[in-house]
Amino acid sequence: MTCSVAWDDAGLPAWGTAPRADFWVALQQNGPWGNKAFTQSRLDPAVGGAIESAALGAGGRALLIRPATSHADHADHPARQVYVAGGLAEKPWLLAGRVDGPERVADLPWQLLRADEPSEMLAAVPWLERLDRGVLLVCANGRRDLCCALRGRPIALELERERPGQVWECTHTGGHRFAPTGVLLPSGQSVARLTPEVALAALDAADHGWLATETFGPWHDRGLGHLPPPEAVAEAFVRDLTGEVVPGALSCRATRPDAEVEVTHRDGRVWSVALELRTNPDDLPESCAKAAVTARSWSAELLRVG
Repeated sequence: MTCSVAWDDAGLPAWGTAPRADFWVALQQNGPWGNKAFTQSRLDPAVGGAIESAALGAGGRALLIRPATSHADHADHPARQVYVAGGLAEKPWLLAGRVDGPERVADLPWQLLRADEPSEMLAAVPWLERLDRGVLLVCANGRRDLCCALRGRPIALELERERPGQVWECTHTGGHRFAPTGVLLPSGQSVARLTPEVALAALDAADHGWLATETFGPWHDRGLGHLPPPEAVAEAFVRDLTGEVVPGALSCRATRPDAEVEVTHRDGRVWSVALELRTNPDDLPESCAKAAVTARSWSAELLRVG
């Protein structure tokens, strides 16, 4: 049994498992990916390592992407697609461009990627431009985990037929146990157990700058990655409770670390949410390549509304 099937059968929630990131950078690299894709692909490992390290050092995440329709990589590599998503805490923005060489991504002004709005980034990097539609990156690195290949690749291919140019395969985002998983840009929302219906709803909503209610709830919503896990759980819980679709409409403040979070809406409403990290009675594998371990998942309960 693969890890994602085991977690599905256990019925465990995905809340609070989003990869932590204040921004996202995606670089096209066709061809095969190894377990550590940035240094184990046809990308120059020195350049790949520099990009990955720079993104992590600045508080974000970098991914490699490739078309779902073809993994072919040729010596005369065409211009590579690049996406840059920031402003995640307030009003997420997405920039896109194409580069002849990956070195140009390594030279990005990383300190600008956390800005609330992209004007400085656009001025500093003229090959980027604003993109006013959603992009879905589906984890499909089979060398990292079998579930990503078995469950990620087929849905990426199906979605690409429906939304050409908006869906890409991507490298490791964590959470193999929730495959097929994806990261939605520009919001940075991580979505678990993707279905075509959920994914298409997420893309349609992202085209309007919203989050899709179809992604809400503990089964699909891994959370917004710019928040630490307890706050991400509380934010996701209140979003599901209220149906709030505007990214950045909710802010969080931990009142008791890992136990209680206060969630505030821009309109002044306040919810206090109690959190618990529960232990599943049975050990489960978090990856197909690893032994079963103690399985934990977040639960949330409304304490009061202010």
